[in-house]
Amino acid sequence: MINDITAVKKQYENSNNLNTRISVHDKYSTNKIGFGRWIVSNYKIEPGMKILELGCGTGSMWKGQDLIVNSCYIILSDFSEGMVKSAKENLVGYEKIRYEVIDIQKIPYDNKTFDIVIANMMLYHVPDLNKALAEVRRVLRDNGTFYCTAYGENGIIKYLSKLLSPYGLYDNQNKNFTLQNGDKIFSRYFERIRKLEYEDSLAVTNADDIIDYIYSLSDMTELSAGSREEIREILLKNMTNGVLNIPKEYGMFVSQ
Repeated sequence: MINDITAVKKQYENSNNLNTRISVHDKYSTNKIGFGRWIVSNYKIEPGMKILELGCGTGSMWKGQDLIVNSCYIILSDFSEGMVKSAKENLVGYEKIRYEVIDIQKIPYDNKTFDIVIANMMLYHVPDLNKALAEVRRVLRDNGTFYCTAYGENGIIKYLSKLLSPYGLYDNQNKNFTLQNGDKIFSRYFERIRKLEYEDSLAVTNADDIIDYIYSLSDMTELSAGSREEIREILLKNMTNGVLNIPKEYGMFVSQ
């Protein structure tokens, strides 16, 4: 499991690894709504709201959300300076968005500052999750909403690690926070919690794209043996009619 903050910094020092994974999801996801659009569709945002996103990554989900961006006060933040830089570059022209480097364990804002706090696909990285959630709860206004997406324990990495275990691919994903345990964790800090599940899978036709995906997770998985050619051969053998079907498990917690 990844608990070492140095490894997290290395994984997200720039957007290259993240962009590799995003491209695989964009190219092969069977749910054509798209995870990013689904996430935004669940936000209940009204004009004038103050919004803080923690772990914004490349900020790509805010592209095209002109109505929201122009009518709200939005801060996009990330623990990684490299990610904040990528978000700025990706969202050129959105002058009302502010960008900051913020550690979720020590949010530099007063109590009850924000109507909405967002943390997508990042809580499992946090060394002190209780401290982080206490901070989120502190900066949320009364009746504010915390939107948080997470992966489940039965998705892509579990499937690939079973398939490629002879070549040393092990499921070392951090399971400190998942769809399976998130509601129990959140119940310590929030009164109302809803879990929304996003139905999806990957239908992959090019094995090399999945190999690139695996190597982009080098700090989250362990691949100790086997060449690309050997791994490609295993993937090809598990294709049906030229398609490798890989399960995905993602969802969102909406907490108030």
